[in-house]
Amino acid sequence: MSTVTIMDHPLIQHKIGIMRDKNTSTKEFRALVAEIAMLIYYEASRNLPLADKEIETPLIKTTVKEIAGKKLCVVPILRAGLHMADGILTLTPNAKVGHIGLYRNEETLEPVEYFCKLPSDAADREIFVVDPMLATGGSAIAAIDLLKKRGINKIRFLCLIAAPEGIEKLQAAHPDVNIFVGAKDERLNDKGYILPGLGDAGDRIYGTR
Repeated sequence: MSTVTIMDHPLIQHKIGIMRDKNTSTKEFRALVAEIAMLIYYEASRNLPLADKEIETPLIKTTVKEIAGKKLCVVPILRAGLHMADGILTLTPNAKVGHIGLYRNEETLEPVEYFCKLPSDAADREIFVVDPMLATGGSAIAAIDLLKKRGINKIRFLCLIAAPEGIEKLQAAHPDVNIFVGAKDERLNDKGYILPGLGDAGDRIYGTR
């Protein structure tokens, strides 16, 4: 079974508290999404494989460490995941980026795919799927289904806020995918929204209603 890492770092909890406030501006909310994603990614990338590399400092030759293999790829679930990707790229600007477009049918709460574009060598990379909210789990499961159908298996999932129901469903559907969560909330309401949550992340990022 996959592991679920709930962040307990004071900076993450402080920033999520600001995000939850309905009076937080669009500009500040957007910046916080990127900042928190960067902090979660720092933890999620802790066990990446390393390889030795010979270099020359201004003084001597030495051996340093570098991330092994084809390295990294960030895959935001559109549209709300885009600003999480921005934060991650601050730490690893050379990572490649894929995009998966899904929207939630408001009647069935099921995800509907409308776009998928990935780097040609994505199957050789460590993939970080990012979406601010893990609510029913449908979008995350569908996105990871798409990746696995393309032969991609080195996958981690990162989100800012998760409901227990979403975590449980994602683990059941993809027990090999480790999950990294900024905060685990209480439950879903009857419309599939996380409580206490922070509202619709996409609307708050882009100022739409």
